Amino acid sequence: MNDALRTRAADVFGWRLRPDQESVIDAVLDGRDALAVMPTGSGKSAIYQVAGLELDGVVVVVSPLVALQEDQVVGLEHHEGAPRAVAMNATRKARAVAEAWDAVAAGAVGYVFLAPEQLAKDDVLERLRDAGVVLLAVDEAHCISSWGHDFRPDYLALGEVAERLGRPPVLALTATGSAPVRDDIVERLGMRDPFVLASGFDRPGIRLEVVRHAEDAEKRAAVVEQVAELDGATVVYVATRAATTEYADALAARGRRVRPYHAGMPIREREAVHTGFLDGDVDVVVATSAFGMGIDKPDVRYVVHADVPESIDAYYQEIGRAGRDAEPAGATLHYRAEDFGLRTFFASGAPRPASVRAVFDAVPATGSSPRSAVEEASGLSGRTAGRALNALLDARALREDVDGIARVPDGPRDAGRAARAAADRAAERERVEESRIAMMRQLAETTGCRRQFLLGYFGDELPEPCGNCDTCSSGTAYEAAAHVADGANDTAWPPDARVEHAEWGTGVVMSTEEDRITVFFESAGYRTLALADIERHDLLERL
Repeated sequence: MNDALRTRAADVFGWRLRPDQESVIDAVLDGRDALAVMPTGSGKSAIYQVAGLELDGVVVVVSPLVALQEDQVVGLEHHEGAPRAVAMNATRKARAVAEAWDAVAAGAVGYVFLAPEQLAKDDVLERLRDAGVVLLAVDEAHCISSWGHDFRPDYLALGEVAERLGRPPVLALTATGSAPVRDDIVERLGMRDPFVLASGFDRPGIRLEVVRHAEDAEKRAAVVEQVAELDGATVVYVATRAATTEYADALAARGRRVRPYHAGMPIREREAVHTGFLDGDVDVVVATSAFGMGIDKPDVRYVVHADVPESIDAYYQEIGRAGRDAEPAGATLHYRAEDFGLRTFFASGAPRPASVRAVFDAVPATGSSPRSAVEEASGLSGRTAGRALNALLDARALREDVDGIARVPDGPRDAGRAARAAADRAAERERVEESRIAMMRQLAETTGCRRQFLLGYFGDELPEPCGNCDTCSSGTAYEAAAHVADGANDTAWPPDARVEHAEWGTGVVMSTEEDRITVFFESAGYRTLALADIERHDLLERL
């Protein structure tokens, strides 16, 4: 990164960039695609903001939440000398949106923030293409991954969006991404020889604790008791919308300034909770996983899980919202053994075969058709048709390109076979989801260092127990038989190594222990294999 840009970044934003940020900025300024997996609070947004100082044109930022878009725009407005930023979303009045587009057309805008579904509109793409897009930044990029914890179908079209915008460099940003998720992001965005940075997964200032309960009533009482006594901003994560209100009422009765939050609330109520928490008027938010993306609050002291998260990826991202000010913070997971069965139930489900067949039949046998036309021709509701269409795309029974949706030349020839292919793919995804929950169970039940286990999942290494988790405090993490999932002492099967299994196909080594390894297989999910069995039966081959 040249000294002039480094100086300008300091003058405009007041930042002193770290080497990993500069490396990614260098890549995109050289015209390369880049994927940056960096912890919450590490300055991912600075990458596209600083790159925008140097690039001559529009930086398009794809962001899944209106609140996140607005926060970024306001933040840029506070920096004198920064290029102008605008957001186009449903909360903006038509006149304001029209004025913003006029400014884009006049070359007066440097950053445009959009939701992924807006980029499915032809007129939006045409206006952006005419303005000259020099960088497409995809924030929360894990949302595009089938294996990510927050998969969003609207993200699936972004690879094609890049092509329709003239194929500018693509920058993918996320705070969480195991090796399978990183690979999926690269593939689905159509990234070309990307620069990949995955660093700094450890958050040593967050104390990790897990509490097991026998009964649900016992667990609920323990959560309320703990949170009622905590001092500082706290987020309590629960699995259902009903639980947000139940816990919030119980905590309000104990004197906490608390509000519930879930995706079913009116947008104004959600924004009020968001603002109140950021301003310090709300001490505790009891929320489903819908709360958190874009919460730029550095002094969250505690994250408490009253229910088991759906995956280690989700758990890692949610606890990462604590202690961003580098002060000590805490993360506690409360669970019952039965909670893992509940998460398995939530993970299951696929579009009805009849819906899948209707969508497949709505696609012309030759040529292509716009997504909106396919959904309308299916005769289904937009939501139902969208789910079925995404299932067919995921199963590669259909493809999407600049011209729209088309059948795959060597794919299924009739709707029945296409529906079976989608069902097989859905079953495969369900096996993966169940295996992710099994990994979450291992984290909850390990007697070894929880931080070693957590970092090992992401292919990172921690040679010694962390000293800042409950198993380290109890001493079990230091016992000889303790679980050590860091790969530090294994050369045959290191983390991120590519392997082949006769039944499950290709996989990626996630972590190693003294006597076993955990591998992610796209067709079967996470599987733990004994090293002795691998050697005895020649189960794996290094690729």
